[in-house]
Parts: sequence; structure tokens; C-alpha cells
Amino acid sequence: MSEHIIEHWVNNAPFSGTSSATADVTNPATGAISGRVRLASDADAHAVIATAKKAAPGWAALSLAKRTQIVFRFRQLLDERKADLGAIITSEHGKVLDDAIGEVSRGLEVVDFACGIAHLIKGEFSEQVSTGIDVHSKRQPLGVVGIISPFNFPAMVPMWFFPIAIAAGNAVVLKPSEKDPSAALWMADLWREAGLPDGVFTVLQGNKVAVDALLDSPDVASISFVGSTPIARYVYERASLAGKRVQALGGAKNHMVVLPDANLDLTADSIVNAAFGSAGERCMAISVLVAVGPVIDELLPRIQSRVGTLRVGDGTLGCNMGPVVTREHRDKIVSYIDGGVSAGAKIVIDGREIKVADRPDGFWVGPTVFDHVTTDMEIYTDEIFGPVLSVVRVDTYEEAVELVNSSPYGNGVALFTGSGGAARRFENEVQVGMIGINVPVPVPTAYYSFGGWKDSLFGDTHAHGMEGVRFFTRAKVITSRWLDPSTSPSPELQLAFPTND
Repeated sequence: MSEHIIEHWVNNAPFSGTSSATADVTNPATGAISGRVRLASDADAHAVIATAKKAAPGWAALSLAKRTQIVFRFRQLLDERKADLGAIITSEHGKVLDDAIGEVSRGLEVVDFACGIAHLIKGEFSEQVSTGIDVHSKRQPLGVVGIISPFNFPAMVPMWFFPIAIAAGNAVVLKPSEKDPSAALWMADLWREAGLPDGVFTVLQGNKVAVDALLDSPDVASISFVGSTPIARYVYERASLAGKRVQALGGAKNHMVVLPDANLDLTADSIVNAAFGSAGERCMAISVLVAVGPVIDELLPRIQSRVGTLRVGDGTLGCNMGPVVTREHRDKIVSYIDGGVSAGAKIVIDGREIKVADRPDGFWVGPTVFDHVTTDMEIYTDEIFGPVLSVVRVDTYEEAVELVNSSPYGNGVALFTGSGGAARRFENEVQVGMIGINVPVPVPTAYYSFGGWKDSLFGDTHAHGMEGVRFFTRAKVITSRWLDPSTSPSPELQLAFPTND
């Protein structure tokens, strides 16, 4: 049987490029190699970018009505076939099937939002701002935009960006993670079926060579990135030096603060869902439980009982939690658990030795809970990106807020309480970009914008919502004078700075 090669996508068709370099793509539940993905050379990357550059002017010139029709057709096809895309995500990422389909559904919300692009990019008009002078504004596309997406959401994260970018009239070059690259090709083929012209949506497979080509190319106007904080900082600095717009969303260490008046059953359900969904491989996963006062004594047994009901296994077989994405990532997570034990944290639930009988070669780490974690331990300071929950005990609300605000990250935070006053105070005092009140994973709907503060975001613009629309367009303001043909203007020379009158 021939080897399955996962190609680039250029001009609405697979493209091999010139590089013979490839990387293994594995099924995390079995450990088996399912294919090999192309790794672009610098020449390959520039060929893909050149294709997008050629397509951009024609796409931008197309009427809003025609662009919207294609975006809406893509939305219809995606909604009809999202289970197919979910299955591809599960096979390469490992998350359970209903979670993968949920990811697609959340991405679909941004496509819904982009279908309203005619309203979203409307300009403004002011008549007679000065005698005989009108002013109006318009928003126009940037040209070619680059998207560099992470492994944990191979469909949703690209869809935070490309529906708005395409609807606004840009051409897109998407660089997916080499760990799970097939979802990008599936979506590219769906755009082809929806009627998108050649070159408007391209896929560049690869590693750092492909990333650097996008960051450096003078033909790429902007970069949208999601990933770890060190790489986000690198992307932001290098692309900014190249004169690009950049939105680089970095890492997180998301806290859940639980006050003594919280509903403990709701809280226990929420913390298990938020900490262990997708095996903790979410930038919005709750990885720190901040328990105020004695509430942890009643809450922890509830968490243990719920974790005990979870079934870890192959995501296609109706399990609650799947494997992590690669063997190397599993080993890294296990090393953090080892380090937490060595540092003196109390391990309440240990996921290191979990076995899945029918999938012995999968990349398994079970739900893990540490108690009595201190803020100097690596399991607290580092983004582990796995199913590891740290419990930090504090005495007061004020200590909890200070702990959250002391983190270098400011992505997401949740507060569980029965007090409206405490919730309102928390909203104002906590220094985090996305806040949930009795909601554990506060991912905004598509018409709001996604993004954090501090080391969780580099650049000033968040993803999707109106910030996304503004990011993928640039404004022009036009001041115009049209003489009334029924009157003859008197000659006038005026060298002073013009004023409105």
C-alpha cells in the first residue's frame, strides 16, 4: 500500500512542492503512523505566497454580494459535514469525537458572523462638514494574510481568522500544525466546493522554515498566531520588524476561584469538565483551582468521585477523554507530574500509570490532581498543557485575586460564587482578558473578541468579533468637495492651515 502523503494546497488542488522532507503524523490513540506531511522549503513557501498574492486583487474586486454568497455556501457545507471533519480531528489530535465536533461548531459561529460582512465593514458619511465639503470612510482588505495555527484546535482556531479575512476580501495562507495537518486540507477542499476562486485559500504545510517565510515575506500583510508564549513573542517581534500587523495569542495558566458560597456540585462538574476536557490541551483549560477558606474540604471529594467515573480511551469509542497528541508530549506531562511529587505537592489523583487495554500503544495520561500546591512549584508556574489540576489554598477573596493578578498570564479566569456583589467586584479587579462567572471556560461568542492580557497576547488586537474585522481591513477617510455647477466660485488663495467653517 502506498504511503499517505499530506500535501500543501494551491489553486484549489493538492501541491507537492519541491522539498522531499516530511514528518510523521500519528494516531494518538494507537501510536500508529497514519501519514506523512510535507515540510515546505523556503522556495515552496514563497511559491504558495505568490499564488495568494496573484489571487488577492481579483477576490478583493469581487462584489460583497458574491463574496458573501460563497462564504454562506461554505457555511452550509460545513454545517452539513461537520461530523466528517470531527472524525479527521479525532484521528490526528486524539480528542473524543463529540469534543471534535464541538470544536467545529464553535468555529462555525465565526463563519456565521462573517456572513454579515456587508454590514461589518460599512463606512461612515458626514455631509457638509465644512461649506461644500463632505467626509466619508471605507474599509478595504489588506491583501495576503498569514495564519499560523496550533495543534490543539486544528479547525476552530483557523476559523477564528479565515472566515472574516476571506469575507473582507483578503487571500489567506494557512500554516497548520504538522502534528494534525489534514483538517486544513479538508476545509480547503470545502472552500473549493463552495466556489472560492483559485488561490484565495492556500495551505502551507511545514515547520519553522514555513513559519519564518510567512513572517519575513514582504507580500504577507499580517500574521495571526496562536501558540505558546515564547513562540508568540518570537512571532510578534519578527513579524513586527518586517512591518506586518500581528495578533499573536500566547499561553495561559487559567485559574478558577471558588468562594465558600459557591454551588459545590456545579463547581465540581465544571472543574472536571474544564480541567480534563480534550486531555487538558486547551489554552482555556482550568489548570489551577484557587480554593478560598474551607470550601476545598467539601469540594475535593466531589472532584474525586467525578474523576472516578471518567473513561479514558480511544476518542472514536464513546470515551470521556482521549490521549494527548504525541508520545513526546505525554512524556513531558509525566515529567511535570514527577516534578510536582518531588516538590512536595500532595498527589490526590495520579494519571501516570493509566492503561488502556485495547490501545496499549496510545499516548495516555490520566486525570491528575495535586493539592497543597504552592506558587513556586513548576506545576503551578508552567503551562503544562495536559490533564493536570493544581489546587492552591488561600484564606480570603483578596488573596485569591492577588494570586491571579500576580500571574504573568492573563488569558482566562473563572469565579464560582453565589454572590452577585462578589462577582461584580471580581470582574473589575481581576487583570485577565476573559472572565467566567459560574462558567468554567469563558470562550466568547463570535461577535465578541477572544484574547487575553499580559503574556497571553502580543499585539493589540484580539481574535474575531469587531476587533477581527478591523484587523483584516484598513481604513481610508476621504474628504471631498464637488462644486455646485449652478454657482461660480470666487477665486481665492489661502495659505493658512484649512479650518472648517
